[in-house]
Amino acid sequence: MPVYPRCAVRPVRGEGCYLFGEDGERYLDFASGIAVNALGHGHPALVKAIADQAATLMHVSNLYGSPQGEALARRLVDLTFADTVFFTNSGAEAVECAIKTARRFHYADGHPERHALITFNNAFHGRTLGTISATSQPKMRDGFEPLLPGFAQAPFNDLDAALALVDEHTAGFLVEPIQGEGGVSVGTRAFLHGLRAACDERGLLLVLDEVQCGYGRTGTMFYHEQLGVTPDIMAVAKGIGGGFPLGACLATSHAAKGMVAGTHGSTYGGNPLAMAAAQAVLDVMAEPGFLPHVAAMGERLRGALEQMIPNHDHLFDHVRGAGLMVGLKMKTDARRFVAHLRDEHRVLTVSAGENVVRILPPLVVEEYHIAEFVETLSAAARVYVDAADD
Repeated sequence: MPVYPRCAVRPVRGEGCYLFGEDGERYLDFASGIAVNALGHGHPALVKAIADQAATLMHVSNLYGSPQGEALARRLVDLTFADTVFFTNSGAEAVECAIKTARRFHYADGHPERHALITFNNAFHGRTLGTISATSQPKMRDGFEPLLPGFAQAPFNDLDAALALVDEHTAGFLVEPIQGEGGVSVGTRAFLHGLRAACDERGLLLVLDEVQCGYGRTGTMFYHEQLGVTPDIMAVAKGIGGGFPLGACLATSHAAKGMVAGTHGSTYGGNPLAMAAAQAVLDVMAEPGFLPHVAAMGERLRGALEQMIPNHDHLFDHVRGAGLMVGLKMKTDARRFVAHLRDEHRVLTVSAGENVVRILPPLVVEEYHIAEFVETLSAAARVYVDAADD
């Protein structure tokens, strides 16, 4: 279906932080498949794990025991707040599972009327009917009505507005600690701690969507760790498989008490091939220095961008984000500048809401990649003609 306005870039091969097109042209990839290719392209550990598992066992369904799934689930439980894990094939499915888990909790608790989740303006949780119902963005909702009931939206980072929406039907809050598609907007410590406190006081559930900001992207395994906030339920995906389709819904045993046999399922979720890919990703991320390297490269990237901005302050406003999830706020059309950077300078980034250029390099990025990126960005800015000047 022609639902993607695809650009002229047609990659056929990847190597580290670079992609190569059909004619051999090279692109510096600071999009990472929209924060998916955490280990870059062709990482030997990930390639070997997938190849070895593909030759052994790829899929059997969830009718049978899963040594591979159990091993990965145990590892994630040991790394996080969670007691239990459900594996999916995508971030949207992980969020759907999180929504179901939150609703089912209150049903099992004797309060089926508490089914509504409070979400936030400019959020992006996926493209399924459930996840577009959780957002307020018309571009994702229009034409798909009637949407699912049970969602209310408040302004992001506005704790008072969120609490004002709580009523007898509220199940909890669904929130991205850092909004990706919405413009790399960072949730404040006070905001997220306030949501956590409200959940504790009122018997609600805090559901985090760390599909984009999780899995090492911000310099810790999950961004909420930096804030000292603990969720009840969390959706993750993207970097978890390093490029192999995989997502997961993590929860405490208390929050997941309603998710009993027969309440949820997935044909492909947790297949042995996906589990092998995820184990390889975790092996690399568990190496000493990996996450500190991400944090250091994030600081290096942010510092270089902030140093560059005064040279082109007619185009760039400020830098936002955390770690290697960076947003460059534009004073002009970000989509148009992303296309200019891609088509004329062979550097790949992603546009986001609020006229922001999303910069999402592989987590294995090195200083020389960052130097190349910022130098090319500056060169692109020097010759860019703003649409207002056309």
